[in-house]
Amino acid sequence: MAQEYESVDLVGDDTVRNLAGAAVLAALTAALAQLSIPIPSVGVPFSLQPFGPFLAGLVLGPLWGGFAMALYLAAGTAGAPVFSNGAAGIGHFGGRTGGFLVGFALSAVVVGAVAHRGIEVRPVSELSVPVELVAVAAGLVVVYAVGLPWMAEVLGVSVGRAAGLMAPYAVPDVVKVFVTVAVVEGGAVAVRE
Repeated sequence: MAQEYESVDLVGDDTVRNLAGAAVLAALTAALAQLSIPIPSVGVPFSLQPFGPFLAGLVLGPLWGGFAMALYLAAGTAGAPVFSNGAAGIGHFGGRTGGFLVGFALSAVVVGAVAHRGIEVRPVSELSVPVELVAVAAGLVVVYAVGLPWMAEVLGVSVGRAAGLMAPYAVPDVVKVFVTVAVVEGGAVAVRE
């Protein structure tokens, strides 16, 4: 005697899709962090890591994009070697790059909020290129707004001096803004419709 049971969804499809997207973008950020060049004179490596939060905000929106970066930071804090050059651990936040890591999480939220004009996520195909550029540029500003004072405090220098140390990164970081938007517009990332 077989009984039939009604299926019950404990978690909605959107939540599963967003959680999977957050996990993928956290992993992508970890992989991009390994593509880095140590710059001993500055002590901050040049990496492709910022693409992660920029993409997370554009594709997942502010809440899930922020969650993706929080997941990334939690993995690194727990000891997974996901930060630039395989670094890990909570002590990494006490160094000169700690503020930039925190800035990544906030950046994803800002990129998502600006691009989607709120918390509700719109399909990426509905976002205009100028809005995407402004959103990612705002995210870059957030990374520097958190990272520079943090770095200055750790080094015991002025914020202006910390900005001077990071000046060589400015042009490549602006290029990352345009590349991120080009990747999204080119359809190289899976987008929800």
